[in-house]
Amino acid sequence: MRVVMYYMYDKGDKVSILSVRIPDEIHERLARLVEKTRRTKSSFINEMIETSLEEYEEAYLALERLNEKNARYLTTEELEEELGL
Repeated sequence: MRVVMYYMYDKGDKVSILSVRIPDEIHERLARLVEKTRRTKSSFINEMIETSLEEYEEAYLALERLNEKNARYLTTEELEEELGL
């Protein structure tokens, strides 16, 4: 395991410092990618977090909606009929 500290900032925006533990293999893969692309580690980490965060947010929103007490569930046929398809 390797502790890596990434300083993230974006032109004038408030930023946070994040320290993470990642396996050496992942760190080495990231380092190779950085060398090949000439991008920064922070740019890749920010992009990966943003993409994954959006997916997690959508998944948890869907789960919350499924667990609503007054949720109404439709079959495909009922939905098509309601939408006039």
